[in-house]
Order: sequence, then structure tokens, then C-alpha cells
Amino acid sequence: MVTGANGGIGLETARALAVAGATVVLACRNIEKGAAARAAITKSAPGAEVRVEQLDLADLASIAAFAGRLPHPAIDLLINNAGVMAAERGSTADGFEIDFGTNLLGPFALTGQLLERLAAAPAARIVTVGSHTDRTPSARLDFDDLQSERGFRTATAYARSKLAVTTFMVELDRRLTAAGSTTRALGAHPGGVRTGILNQQNRLLRIAFDERLARLTSWFSQSPADGARAVLRAALDPEAQGGDYFGPGGWNPLVGPPVRMPVARPAQDPVLGARLWGVAEDLTGVRYLDD
Repeated sequence: MVTGANGGIGLETARALAVAGATVVLACRNIEKGAAARAAITKSAPGAEVRVEQLDLADLASIAAFAGRLPHPAIDLLINNAGVMAAERGSTADGFEIDFGTNLLGPFALTGQLLERLAAAPAARIVTVGSHTDRTPSARLDFDDLQSERGFRTATAYARSKLAVTTFMVELDRRLTAAGSTTRALGAHPGGVRTGILNQQNRLLRIAFDERLARLTSWFSQSPADGARAVLRAALDPEAQGGDYFGPGGWNPLVGPPVRMPVARPAQDPVLGARLWGVAEDLTGVRYLDD
């Protein structure tokens, strides 16, 4: 199951899984774009079983409805890929700041509501897609202002939401291990990828990551298919362990083949992880893997 699978990294991840023979669920906010993605995938993998389901991670009711109608009793792989990078402060359907709500709270709620189906698979994996921005100076979890109410800056809100995502991944795997579960949580960051996530950003940034300039910008950007490689390694590498994190390993950390790399230091803090987990439970009303 791949969230945000109608384009970019999500589409390429889903395509590779379908080509490998997996039954794939494309969980997409826009059902029409999801149908187009399905057509593109089945063209690459004729005969592949690909299903499109509507899911809006910025709406807790949509997440609950999605989980409730899925016909699959077991899920081997959940890729928490969908995300946003808002140009200005906005709110989800439930009133959360859009970056924090979509990038962290949505995947948190979705994972909790699918956990029993993941446990039904023999060795399920939950792969959370992070970002290299979780290592920038602005990427710190301010528990007094997690939703940027005191002031909003695009890069800061996004970086903080992605640090929260990685912190969630580490805490999720810790709790799964403590519970004796065979399900494991891993993470990956795709590097600098030419995708639609930058559509709301300034013109210079959009130009820098325009596919038409790929030859000029290949030293710091790569295609969605190349960006998906780190996600696919986290999902499929037989030697990968719970808590592992993968990202580009070229001379520039934004490009190159995927390698195992350390998780951002704040995300490794179990006190921080437990505190963020509690906040996510309180805000979403979804509770699982209690300490």
C-alpha cells in the first residue's frame, strides 16, 4: 500500500512494486489522478493487480473510512509517502496546521488503524518517507508551537514536520519491538527529487527542480524513479532491520544510490519520541502500542 501514489516518488515506488509482482493499493487524495497512475503502472506491468482507493491524509474521517472499507485482511507493506510543503499556513479538515497534520498526524492515524492487518502478515514493514531537511538548523520540535501558530515559514514548517515524521518512525519501531511484533518500521529520504511537491513554492525553486533542466541540475536533483530507490530499499532489502534509515549516498547527499545512514540525532531521543507520540494520540484520538 502506497500513499500519495498518483505521482512522483509514490508513483514510481508503486510501479516498481507492481513490476515485482506485488498487489498494490494506490491510496490517493484525487481519485482521477489515481486512475491515471493505475493506467501508467499497468502499462509498465501488464496483468498487475493495482487498486485505487481515495484517501486524504489531511482528514481524519477520510482515514477512518479508508481503513474501514479495505478488503485486504493482511498488508505486507505500508509506504507512508504522501506529504505536502505548503507555501503559507493552512489547516486540515480537523484544524491542524497543514504540514504537521498531513505529514505526521495523517500517517500516525493511518498506521494505527491498519496495524492489525500489518500484524496479520508474517513480516510486514512500515516505511516512512522523510526528508534531508530534518537535519537543517530550523528542524527542531518546539512542543510549545508544533503547529506554527506563532509564525509560519515554509521551509521551517516543512523541516519540523519531517523531523517529526522520522521521530515517529523511530518510536514506532521501538514500540513494535517492545510489543514482540514481527512488523518493523523503517525510514528513507529520497534526496533532491524533481516532483510536484514544490508546486506551491517560489518560481526560482520550481525552476531549479524542473524536469526540463535535469541535465543542468543533476548534481543536486534526481528523477522520481531515482528518488524512489531509497524507499524501495527500505521496503525490500532482506538485510534491512527495524529502525534503519536509507538515503542517497552520492558525493552530494541529495543524489545517488541508496545507502544506510544515521537517523537525525533528535529523532533518536526516546524521551522526545514518547512525548511526540502522546501528542499525536491526543490530537488524532487514535491510540495504539501503549507503553
